[in-house]
Amino acid sequence: GEDQPVVQAVHEILGGVGADVVVDAVGLPGTFTQAFYMRDLAGRVVLVGVPTPEMRLELPLADVFGRGGATKSSWYGDCLPERDFPLYTDLYLQGRFPLGDFVDERISID
Repeated sequence: GEDQPVVQAVHEILGGVGADVVVDAVGLPGTFTQAFYMRDLAGRVVLVGVPTPEMRLELPLADVFGRGGATKSSWYGDCLPERDFPLYTDLYLQGRFPLGDFVDERISID
């Protein structure tokens, strides 16, 4: 909840308010709960990390209602993989989707 040290740290860094957007890239109930409480009352939480089917989230419904804002999931950036992945591949092969431009640093595993 709001009393978790990482949530409190985010609020302190941001001057007592939450973040405009919090992205949960892990997809665990605990990280989602932290993200939920890290966001500002008008902020957004975006779930990118993919949970397993047996995972369950438990939040007080009064907190969901009272904190406002928005909560959404983003499955592959909200694309349709069966339609969009072949399109992206074709664009890349045509030289029209320069994926290399997205890489600005390479680091070794060690």
